[in-house]
Amino acid sequence: MFALVWIHLLAAVVWVGGMVFLSVVLVPVLKQDGGFARHVVLFRTVAYRFRAVVWGAMGVLVVTGSAMAVGRSIPLMTPGQWPAIFLAKISVVSLLFTLTLLHDLVVGPRVRRILGTGEEERSAGDRMLVRYSALVPRLSLLVALLVLLLAVVLART
Repeated sequence: MFALVWIHLLAAVVWVGGMVFLSVVLVPVLKQDGGFARHVVLFRTVAYRFRAVVWGAMGVLVVTGSAMAVGRSIPLMTPGQWPAIFLAKISVVSLLFTLTLLHDLVVGPRVRRILGTGEEERSAGDRMLVRYSALVPRLSLLVALLVLLLAVVLART
């Protein structure tokens, strides 16, 4: 069980730590002096590389989390019998996975397509999506921090 917990924590740290790094370190540095446009290729390269890491971490988290739940006698196939804190954590994890899917498969590709067009070709909806697209990863970071909090509460019960 010790190894499962360690691997689970390592995957969570990689995912959440990477989110913090991108949000708190990389993006603000690249935006200094209004120079983000000069660094867009660097940011995209880092983001694509991180995406592969995130999806790998998500897989590890699902496998190790499921194994740990079974080890704690939580009946995975009977959600009605789950402890409330486990249900809360799984619900918030599901929200985080959904936000990640939304970001990677819907918002990100659409914003890239929009940014590839001229400003005059963009609709008001396109401009709004570009302006507010950064909210999805920020919301994801907050949800990830909530998952960590719920994980601590679950571990202490």
